[in-house]
Amino acid sequence: MKVFVTRTIPPEGQALLAQTGIFKLEQWDSDEPISREDLLKGVAGAHGILCLLSDKIDKEVLDAAGSNLKVISTLSVGVDHLAVDEIKKRGIRLGYTPDVLTDATAELAVALLLTTSRRLPEGIQEAKNGGWISWKPLWMCGYQLLNSTVGIIGLGRIGQAIARRLKPFGVQKFLYTGRRPRAKEAAEFQAVFVPLEQLAAQSDFVVVSCALTPETQELCNKNFFQKMKKTAVFVNVSRGDVVNQEDLYQALTNGQITAAGLDVTSPEPLPTNHPLFSLKNCVILPHMGSATYGTRNTMSVLAVNNLLAGLKGEPMPSEFKL
Repeated sequence: MKVFVTRTIPPEGQALLAQTGIFKLEQWDSDEPISREDLLKGVAGAHGILCLLSDKIDKEVLDAAGSNLKVISTLSVGVDHLAVDEIKKRGIRLGYTPDVLTDATAELAVALLLTTSRRLPEGIQEAKNGGWISWKPLWMCGYQLLNSTVGIIGLGRIGQAIARRLKPFGVQKFLYTGRRPRAKEAAEFQAVFVPLEQLAAQSDFVVVSCALTPETQELCNKNFFQKMKKTAVFVNVSRGDVVNQEDLYQALTNGQITAAGLDVTSPEPLPTNHPLFSLKNCVILPHMGSATYGTRNTMSVLAVNNLLAGLKGEPMPSEFKL
């Protein structure tokens, strides 16, 4: 059986790939993304594909792979880069890597929230460029979590982990919204399920941790930002397309909200001349929510084990239910 791997993966997963003898391994041996042309060539005749979230696995790729393809394993929790309906129609099994990146992403969400609310990048620059002349009562003041209301869009695994980490900061109230109330999960934080508009209007901090679906596409748009407090901070660690970035830019420049922190953008990477990069009150990271050595290694091992199980016709450790 042939397996095609679209990138060099972290060492623990790479070692696991190397020691199995059940398939012929072909791999794009680089840290850089594979070209479309090489992807289409590489998957031809493959029984299994191990891909990353930057690889668009659509109908054209599936057609190029052909009828041998039994399993796709993605080194990601999100599957919006995959043609899920087409994969289901062809009876291909799909593995993904949930749970293992929850803690790392939640940690980064808190870091991003504190970075934006306490204006850390601005402070660093002022210290470097001579703006730090003397102590002033209101200079470089930001907003703190103590006694605040935090709104979480998507109280899934990552949303809960974020709330769990924010609670010790003295957050007064948690609000959340999503497809449905999650009373059992919300009980730990005494979180209140509210409509999106109410969450926007009442939250001092808004954190987006929902999945990208047709319903959440550009969920955070002009109407949403207009309802937010002028002192509010907005953080997105889900997917870039959940936010209308032009509307966010306008909200930040017009003072509709005070600051934003983004670990995800649309597109990725965001062009360096994008207007959001020009704003002092917007912090943008290069989609590094799961970027710890431990997490990425664990993700790679899980992705390989999903692939192996799929090829053998066994239950996957983490199979995406199609």
